[in-house]
Amino acid sequence: MAHTYPKHEKLKSRTTIELLFSKGQSVTKYPLRLVYLPQTFDDGSAIKMGVSVSKKYFKRAADRNYYKRLLRECYRLHKAGLLDAMPQPHAMMLLYQSNDRLDFAEIEQKTLALFEKFRAKTTS
Repeated sequence: MAHTYPKHEKLKSRTTIELLFSKGQSVTKYPLRLVYLPQTFDDGSAIKMGVSVSKKYFKRAADRNYYKRLLRECYRLHKAGLLDAMPQPHAMMLLYQSNDRLDFAEIEQKTLALFEKFRAKTTS
């Protein structure tokens, strides 16, 4: 599988995002949180992923953009394992919820643990 994050996998629909936060479930691995909701998409995508970093924790846009880039990269590199665990299409949002300034290796480790918790929760 190619390690890509194409446009059709990006979560951009405001209604889907609102539905995700109102009816979705979540798993947490500090400082990350994954909110997900099983949903079918018109374009046939298996997953729609969005990332978010709160202004509450990082006041400067440059810092928020840096952590969003790291989250997207972690997703891109490890999405194959995530897709294998999903029996149906999902909308997902990956959130960074702390003012702790972790480096890429630590964020990648936490992301893998978060995806493993998601796999365990959806396959049981």
